[in-house]
Amino acid sequence: MESSAKDLVRQISVISAAVFMIIAAMVGVGVFGGTPVQELQDGALAADATYLAPASSAFSIWTAVYVGLFAYTVWQALPSQRANERQRVLGWWVALTMVLNGVWLVLAQFTTLVLTVIGIVALLAALAVTFRRAIVLSPSTGWVDRILIDGVTGLHLGWVTLATVANVTAWLTVNLPASWEDHAVVWGMTVLAVVAVIGVAISWAGKRLAPSLALAWGLSWLAVARITDQPESLAIGYTAAVVAAVILVVGIAFTVRGLREPRSVQTA
Repeated sequence: MESSAKDLVRQISVISAAVFMIIAAMVGVGVFGGTPVQELQDGALAADATYLAPASSAFSIWTAVYVGLFAYTVWQALPSQRANERQRVLGWWVALTMVLNGVWLVLAQFTTLVLTVIGIVALLAALAVTFRRAIVLSPSTGWVDRILIDGVTGLHLGWVTLATVANVTAWLTVNLPASWEDHAVVWGMTVLAVVAVIGVAISWAGKRLAPSLALAWGLSWLAVARITDQPESLAIGYTAAVVAAVILVVGIAFTVRGLREPRSVQTA
C-alpha cells in the first residue's frame, strides 16, 4: 500500500501531540516553575483531599503511560508504518488522547476545578473511543501492535477511568454542603461498586489486560490511602481492595479467553 501526504501529516501530528503532552507534564510536576499537581486547586487534587483519592504513589503509573506513548510515537513515525491501515484508523485518535492529556494539566494549572472535570471527561471519552476502535474496528495484527496501541491505550484508559472518579469527587467535595460528608462513606462505596461494573465491562468488551491492571493499581493505592492516611475509612479502603481484586481476576480471565478466540475484524 502506497503512502500519501496525509500519512506524513498524521505522523508529524502524532509527534507534535506527544511533544505538547510531555511539555505539559513537565509543567504539571513543576519543572518549569509550575505548581505540582498535588498542590493545585487549593489542594483539592491531593491524595488526602477526598475519600476516593489514591495515595500519591499511585501516580507513578504515569511514567509507564508516558513511556508507552513515547514508544508508540517513535514506532508510528517509522517509514514502514506510514501507510499502515491501522495507523490510519487510530493515529489521529491516539494523538487526540495525548493532546487532551496535556490540556488537563494546563486546565489544572491555570483554570478552575470544574474545567478540570470537563477536561478529564473529554479525555476519558476520547480514550474509550480509541480503545473501542483499536479492539473492535481495527484489531491488532502483531505483538508490537498489540502492546504499543492496545496495551498503552488500555493502560491510559484504565487509569483515567479512576482519575475521573477522583477528579469529580474532588469537585463535589469542594462544592457540596459540608453536611453531605455524613454520607460520604456510603456514597464512596457506591461509586466503587460502579467502578467495579465499569472495569468488568471494559474487560468483557476489550479482552485486554491493560485496563484492568491500571484500575487495580489505582484502586489498591486508594485502599492504602483510606486505611493508612486521612481521611480514614476502613469501609472504603476494604471495598476498594475487593474491587481491585475482582477487576484484576476478571481482566485476566477475559484476556485469556480473548487470546484463545480467532481474530476477526468486526463492523460497527
